[in-house]
Amino acid sequence: MDDQRVIDYAAPTADQHDALRAMARRCFADTFARHYDPEPFGAFLETTYGPDGGMARDLQDPELRWFVAVGDAGPIGYAKLTPLRAPAEAPLPGALELQQLYVLKEWHGTGVADRLMEWALAAAAEAPEVYLTVFDHNERAKRFYRRYGFTEVGRCTFMLGDRVDDDRIWCRRP
Repeated sequence: MDDQRVIDYAAPTADQHDALRAMARRCFADTFARHYDPEPFGAFLETTYGPDGGMARDLQDPELRWFVAVGDAGPIGYAKLTPLRAPAEAPLPGALELQQLYVLKEWHGTGVADRLMEWALAAAAEAPEVYLTVFDHNERAKRFYRRYGFTEVGRCTFMLGDRVDDDRIWCRRP
């Protein structure tokens, strides 16, 4: 990886939405495809990252905050802050959720994820708590979140097709 490459960080512009959804789809598939049957996995990708999917709607939602890392070839990572959506037990009013922090595999270890997390924590500075959910077996992500003061506080499930996975709810309090 050439560390001299320029990476721009900013909120996404409307003309980046298609490329951002494609990047998120690729990142999710690279990380999780091996865990699922191809047919329900493909349906999930389309429902989530397709042109009329959940991410497209979220990109239009003024309550959500985004921060995107863009390299020479387009988006390479992003962070998304939302009002709390995870089923946390007894959250404080005003709690936020770091719903996604995705970085393409070839950019792991380059500092992109750190920059995205630093933005998310600064953007959420007024929130009494910041939550996230993480797949129970995603040890790399859990190590990363621990470095930033997140701790496990609960469990929830993630359903894809007929498969139910165990996710963990994590929280960071200032």
